[in-house]
Amino acid sequence: MSSLPTQPLYLLPRAPSEQGAESQPARHRAVEASHRLATLSREETPLVAHVPPEAVAPEEWPLVPHPTRDELWARAETLAYWLSANLRIPVRLSVTDNRSTMVSFRRTAHALQLRLHHMFLDAPEAVVRAVADYAGRGNRMAGVILDDYIRGQQPRIRQERHAAEADLDPQGRCFNLQEMFNQLNRTHFQDTIRARVGWGRLPPRRRRKSIRLGVYDHQTREIRIHPALDRPEVPAFFVEFILFHEMLHQLFPSSNATGRRVHHPRAFREREKAFPLYAAALRWERENLNLLLRG
Repeated sequence: MSSLPTQPLYLLPRAPSEQGAESQPARHRAVEASHRLATLSREETPLVAHVPPEAVAPEEWPLVPHPTRDELWARAETLAYWLSANLRIPVRLSVTDNRSTMVSFRRTAHALQLRLHHMFLDAPEAVVRAVADYAGRGNRMAGVILDDYIRGQQPRIRQERHAAEADLDPQGRCFNLQEMFNQLNRTHFQDTIRARVGWGRLPPRRRRKSIRLGVYDHQTREIRIHPALDRPEVPAFFVEFILFHEMLHQLFPSSNATGRRVHHPRAFREREKAFPLYAAALRWERENLNLLLRG
């Protein structure tokens, strides 16, 4: 979205700016989220949902013209202030127009780095509080509220790629993911998995404590593998294991059956053990985690 701020906001607990402060109470402002958003055709005026104070179903929310860049900045600033005051720590807030990840964060002892899809700039009070609980306090139960809100906002998640987004390329320096995918699909899934596969983009080099080795996008049916695995030191069977894991997500989607988000249900875990070198893959990951983190 062209009107979205391109730079993150780093805001300490302080009063929101006067600009745009009276247009909507702070408790009704939403956080930036990083979820998918479907756009209207180019001929139409972009529209977004404005959440009325009374409780109504998401599909009944009225549509209003998309806010200007300055309005988005004012909403994001007010939201960052609210979150920072609620959590009593500085909040670095980035608003995104992502297609897959709607909420992501990194907590440190002195600050919270938060990336949110712009749908959260209009979120109701309960959703904003859930963001604070989920990202700031580590309350996983709050994720159920976020999942429900995101499902109701699917029309706002962009479907098409931006021109700047690199397409999937399965050929790496050391491994061809398409060849691996075809072999795994034929051997373990009877050629029933339908997905595109490729290497993800190399992220900026920085110290990190965790790494996401693979991701499956249910909407686009795309599997992306972290480029840290495309190196001679990584055995082929481990790359195959990560790819096998992501292919399983198409068979066993996440669920909320127990009232909390379960990304790897029991059936998923049991099927995962069918990978021929399952134990060896887990052992290699434990013994070489530092190598991957440096990648």
